[in-house]
Amino acid sequence: MKKIYNSLIVVFLLAGLLSCTKDLTRPPIGLLTVNEINSNPTKAELVSSVNSSYQLLASTLNVVGHWNWSGGTVFRNDIILQDIASNDMLKKWHPDGDQAWMDKIGNFTFTSQNPAFNGIWVYDYEGISRTNLAINSLTNSKVVQMTGMTDVLKNRLLGEVYFLRAFYYFDLVNNFGGVPLILSPPQSFTEAFKDVVRVPADTVWSQINSDLSKARTLLPKVKYPDLSAKWRVSIGAVISLQAKVALYNKHWAKVISLISELDGYGFYSLNSNYFDSFDADKKFTDQEVIFAYDHTSNQIPNNNNGLRFVSGWGFFAPTANFIKAFEPNDPRLAYTIDTIRKFSPKIIGSTTTLIDYGDKVYIRYADVLLWKAEALNELGDYSAAIAIINQIRTRARNTPTDDGSVVPAGTLPDRGSSTDKAQIMGWIMHERRVELGFESQRFNDLKRWGTAKTFLTALGINFQGRNYLYPIPQGEVDKSGGVLLQNPGY
Repeated sequence: MKKIYNSLIVVFLLAGLLSCTKDLTRPPIGLLTVNEINSNPTKAELVSSVNSSYQLLASTLNVVGHWNWSGGTVFRNDIILQDIASNDMLKKWHPDGDQAWMDKIGNFTFTSQNPAFNGIWVYDYEGISRTNLAINSLTNSKVVQMTGMTDVLKNRLLGEVYFLRAFYYFDLVNNFGGVPLILSPPQSFTEAFKDVVRVPADTVWSQINSDLSKARTLLPKVKYPDLSAKWRVSIGAVISLQAKVALYNKHWAKVISLISELDGYGFYSLNSNYFDSFDADKKFTDQEVIFAYDHTSNQIPNNNNGLRFVSGWGFFAPTANFIKAFEPNDPRLAYTIDTIRKFSPKIIGSTTTLIDYGDKVYIRYADVLLWKAEALNELGDYSAAIAIINQIRTRARNTPTDDGSVVPAGTLPDRGSSTDKAQIMGWIMHERRVELGFESQRFNDLKRWGTAKTFLTALGINFQGRNYLYPIPQGEVDKSGGVLLQNPGY
């Protein structure tokens, strides 16, 4: 049997999975079936298989493939599909033809062959493949017993990969709607081909909830389950993603209940300084980051934050509309529009040194608080919603500017009392945009609010109703011989 865990390369890419129907007897390139998995793994190999499941969340360049710009896999494409698509960010100040497919995402002139869609599809399904292989082994009592792994370690690792699988499917269902639901390594190549049938989005959401529920029962009720690796999935990350799933499905009371449970642990609060969540010297000492990918330097294989290099090549610039959204003297503007800062910053006095090990932050407490404000507003508790908005604004105005000076008096005044639900929602929308700028949240927000078409067409962008879902990568549709159905309008 092949030993695959220590290689950290376990492949079940739908991008390479399918050939034409007439080629069903030909093994898909890179696919490992259960029959090829090592039957005698060690404990270290099982841990490595779990660790490899995180890797597809990295901003490291070339995690999948090697400089495959045409396949959209040089880096993870969240920043393109969220920040560029929402008109917060441009691919360079002035389009110059370099990777023009990114510009087409921003102006909605893309086709289903755009590399951005293939890239995110590949990253998410590669992540799902790795979690499935880890789950398959960790739920096999004979395999676990063979390694000498304790139940405590097994449960923790299993909780991590259930969370990660839910995280990857959360991304897929928001980008594409219903997708193939693959929950175990295929027993054979024939079985693998059957997995490409799309299931309804509701079925994907149900599976996400199921995985998160399992993860929650398995993870210890501590802030850091492994003090030697604080980047690992925690109970706080699980509850937070459960709350986000509830938010996206408009289960307002559940959002509030879950966040109240999270607060009951006392693990998280707003940092006193807005930028501490991104300062590489303060990671794992700040109080706000709930889940982030841990980039580090000088590792083999490479594990740095490659977006720092992409930014250095001139990619990514704020739009005029995004800059205009900030109120006068809001210090968050300077900390955001220099895009390198949120990717790989190190603040030394009043200067910024560029480094390559800044973490990719996926969930932080300010985001969670704004979910709660939104749910409270929907349920008519207007004063509590406004109090959260003002909590976020207070922290922002108390943050020194990027040069270390004090923010002028009168900056970001508190929102006043109101019982106008629409007005308060407008405040929440504004606060989310400026607080979470360039954190790959914005386009999903516009879509779930139902405001994407109104907002983007007002800016002269060719957004159509079909664009609330991205197209399935056309290459995947073609390879399936039509089994994988395309989204309407594409």
